[in-house]
Order: sequence, then structure tokens, then C-alpha cells
Amino acid sequence: QVQLVESGGGSVQSRGSLRLSCAASEYTYCMGWFRQAPGKEREGVAAIDSDGGITYADSVKDRFTISRAKAKNTMDLQMDSRKPEDTAMYYCAAGRRCPWPRFIPGGYNYWGQGTQVTVSS
Repeated sequence: QVQLVESGGGSVQSRGSLRLSCAASEYTYCMGWFRQAPGKEREGVAAIDSDGGITYADSVKDRFTISRAKAKNTMDLQMDSRKPEDTAMYYCAAGRRCPWPRFIPGGYNYWGQGTQVTVSS
């Protein structure tokens, strides 16, 4: 069982930088970030595979940057130009293989507990 632990969330303003991190207990080929706002379905934010393939949701493209350090089994999400609508619980997800399309929650085998991000303008 792969354990995932997120960190870096909090209450932030639109300006400035915010970086979420996810630490995995072991290597997995595919890792991604999802988010869920109150009353809404969980949605994919960004995903990255071990070959460097990256997918972003249209809503965060050109604002967020996903990266991973394979040697450390970690993944980060740099969140720039944040908007109030980015407010949500952010979850780290991992899988032995990447689903297609990338943002199908059921395609990921392991999930973290989530870290809350609240953005004020």
C-alpha cells in the first residue's frame, strides 16, 4: 500500500507563491493532483508520469506547474496567479499506470488525505 502525504496548504491571497508537496512511500509511475470544492465533484488539476509527460486542466494551465523528483518519490504543485475559485481541498493521487483520460479519479490507486487551500482576493 502506497502512502501519500500532502503538505503546503493554507489560507493565502491571490498574490505571492504557494507550493504544495506530496511525499510517497514508494515509487509509482503516475502521480497527480486533484481538488474538490464544497458541493462540487472532485476534479483533476495536473498529472505527471515518470517519463515527464504532463497534463494540466484548462482552468490552471499557465498558472500552475507540476513537477516531481523521482529519486525522492515526491511531487510538487507550484500555484501562481491564484484565484478565489482555486479554493478547495487538494489531494495527491498516484497509480501504477496513468489512466486515459488523465483526470479519471478511479484510475488512481492511492490517495492522500488532502490539504486545504483557501484563496482570498
